[in-house]
Amino acid sequence: MVSSAWVWGVAASAALVHAATLDDVCTTAYVQAALPLDVLTGITIDSSSVVVSATKNYSSSSGDFFGAATFDYCGVQLAYSHDGIDDDQVLLMFWLPAPDKFQNRYLSTGGGGMAINSGNSSLPGGVMYGAVAGATDGGFGSFDLDEDDVFLAANGTIDYEALYMFGYKAHHEMSVIGKQFTRNFFNMAESKKLYAYYQACSEGGREGWSQIQRYDDWDGAVVGAPAFRYAFQQVQHLWSDMAMKNEDYYPPPCELTKILNMTITACDPLDGVTDGVVSRTDLCKIHYDIEKTIGEEYYCAATSGSGYGKRATTPAQSGKVSAKGVAVAKAIIGGMKDSNGKQVYLSYQPSATWSDAGTTYNSTTDSWELSVSGIGADWVDRYLDLIDSESLSLDGVTEDTLKTWIYEGWQRYDSVLQTTWPDLSTYHGAGGKILHVHGESDFSVPAASSVRYWESVRSVMYPDLSYTASAAKLNEWYRLYLIPGAGHCSPSTDQTNGPFPQTTLQVLINWVEKDVTPSTLPATVLQGSEEGKSWELCAWPLRPLWTNKGTKFECVYDQASIDTWHWDLNAWSLPVY
Repeated sequence: MVSSAWVWGVAASAALVHAATLDDVCTTAYVQAALPLDVLTGITIDSSSVVVSATKNYSSSSGDFFGAATFDYCGVQLAYSHDGIDDDQVLLMFWLPAPDKFQNRYLSTGGGGMAINSGNSSLPGGVMYGAVAGATDGGFGSFDLDEDDVFLAANGTIDYEALYMFGYKAHHEMSVIGKQFTRNFFNMAESKKLYAYYQACSEGGREGWSQIQRYDDWDGAVVGAPAFRYAFQQVQHLWSDMAMKNEDYYPPPCELTKILNMTITACDPLDGVTDGVVSRTDLCKIHYDIEKTIGEEYYCAATSGSGYGKRATTPAQSGKVSAKGVAVAKAIIGGMKDSNGKQVYLSYQPSATWSDAGTTYNSTTDSWELSVSGIGADWVDRYLDLIDSESLSLDGVTEDTLKTWIYEGWQRYDSVLQTTWPDLSTYHGAGGKILHVHGESDFSVPAASSVRYWESVRSVMYPDLSYTASAAKLNEWYRLYLIPGAGHCSPSTDQTNGPFPQTTLQVLINWVEKDVTPSTLPATVLQGSEEGKSWELCAWPLRPLWTNKGTKFECVYDQASIDTWHWDLNAWSLPVY
């Protein structure tokens, strides 16, 4: 335990923290003195758990959401527990910039897949902007364990503390602790503004929304491709399998790749310029019919595995696109339906890769077979049947079974994982800003999912305004940007000239701190032949268009295009936000 005399002594000397060096403040004793021990009722921070290390001239590589940077930082790890819960420990990791680089900012980061954090890989995206950056292990036992590793206490028994920590509790606790720790560490006066932010994608996007929908902990958030509407999203991964099962046809991957490549080629120029990027998937849905691919020849070379004899893991694939292959593709793009043909859920845009439609080659039967989505299987086995298994079979499963699985998950986890509460009054009332980005060719979380949520917030919060007036009001503080050609939380390997908004956090900082409202969102080509080329992304509901023979860029309002994004989920009596 640190003595009160020492605490006061360190606090007094911390008045000069901005003149201090990293070595002055990056010590165990200094960090222990800065811990916010009484910031949350029911939580005890363990001072003895503190681990501190100073790193000089750290060079972080460029990521999709931030560029490369070199900086000094103080790495801190600490633990806290919830009073009255046995064997409870939550780990927090913070990277703090050198005192002379601190810009009165704090950043929470999130995870992906079933992970609540990204290790330390996302932390440079905060330190490079003079922010303290934090990550939590959610109380799962380490930063390497995911939520589904600890979700079940035993078969049939949910660990509800782990569930609710993953759902929303852990991030709120980290933000409250992290912000006060930042203030204490840099000796910020109460009158001094600390700007708090968030940045993450996929599951991390859902985690971001779990906070925005409940609290006002942050001044701004960058949320990418959020995996929210959880019960729908997880079962959605099984729809491609069901489409193949219904057609009793399991296409070779090369056949679907041919359909995709021809779709990209045909739809690329619909935005007014041919650049290898489908910027208007809505126009693609209106003007292009993938039945045009029937009869087109495809070929993919065999792939070889390592090991004795270097036997081929998959054979060469050749043939012509079949009517059954196109029927499978159309069913996937058309989205999940029940046995009465009613729409259960939305789906991917036509330029997205067929990641959920993977098939496996059986060398014994010389045929391609169903390969059930691991994400979908994990959801049904673990979260619905409460069994520690991923052995789901679709034998006997129908469209109505998928619908039942969605409804069961929706009821069970509505308050914790669904994460689509559309009334953001608390966050907005505190002045919070949101930049929501989503790859238009996302193959894991459909881009239409984000559009649906934005539209839900618009209609709930501004019900008495016209569409254009309510859209304008929402865009004053919450903007959605679809990223042409991008896949899931990154540029696409199929549309390499597509852009990605690598500096979105900087745009958000300017919006929050300098009141510079973004109109378009700057993005950059991060790969391919046009690497380094600048783009501007349009804020929804405006759509990109090149006019004057591809020389003039505009963001235009196109009602017919907007309508293609609005799915009528008429299989449900309840509203699907």
